[in-house]
Amino acid sequence: MTVMNAVATTGGTSRPRKSKLGWNLLGLLVFLTAGFPVYWMLNTAIKPAKDTIDPDPSLFPTGFTLDNFRRALAIADFWGPVGRSLIVSLSVVAIGIVVGMLAALAISRFAFRGRKIVIVGILAVQMVPLVAMIIPIFLLLNDLEQYDKLSGLIITYLTFILPFTVWTLRGFIVNIPKELEEAAMVDGCSRTGAFIRVVFPLLAPGMVATSVYGFIQAWNEYLYALMLLSQKNQTATVWLGNFTTKHGTEYAPMMAGATMMAVPIVALFLLVQRKMAAGLTAGAVKG
Repeated sequence: MTVMNAVATTGGTSRPRKSKLGWNLLGLLVFLTAGFPVYWMLNTAIKPAKDTIDPDPSLFPTGFTLDNFRRALAIADFWGPVGRSLIVSLSVVAIGIVVGMLAALAISRFAFRGRKIVIVGILAVQMVPLVAMIIPIFLLLNDLEQYDKLSGLIITYLTFILPFTVWTLRGFIVNIPKELEEAAMVDGCSRTGAFIRVVFPLLAPGMVATSVYGFIQAWNEYLYALMLLSQKNQTATVWLGNFTTKHGTEYAPMMAGATMMAVPIVALFLLVQRKMAAGLTAGAVKG
């Protein structure tokens, strides 16, 4: 009996190990699939320019050079477009998170006439293709004298980032029990005080995750920045188009420029990754 029990125990533990190994292999495959474009971008950025047009490219770097980065900075102004992209992205995130939080709080905590219509409208706006709104937005910004201005581009980005922000934050707020606010109000807090002391700390991880998404969307957007801004006001994504000329595409400097553009996104994620991974109700169980 003891031997049979040992065999049964061994067989029972081998299945979870095999299952865990399978999930690990699947995770590794997903990581390699998602990470290979980033690796190839870095590989192309540091290899000699002549190797980028080799018909038989090497998977690993055949040489190391920083000339591609110097070439990328020399082709056109780099810091101007990057600065404008930062201004637009940070402004969109700041405005979107404030307005989105207030709208999400109203939708999730207050009952008012037309509440369901507002929720359906938010979903409907997100289903409209961005390409379909180019001409109406262009005409509207032209009438408002916001064409070829960063403020006009910020307003445009808010039209598709704000609905997502409202919908996402609404989901986070709904998952925060109302009893926590009510308990704080019983202890003497006003509704605003209860929100600041109770809801806001629990909502912080959701706000950080939503802000990162909004920043990435605004930073990487290309079509509207190309259509609504002239060359003197171009953003970083449009700046990358300078590497495509009538003589062809300079892939090595382009990948070097793309690598430099990815630095702010990576830095932002490293700064907020702990907050993004924090539990929504972590503050509710603290003393």
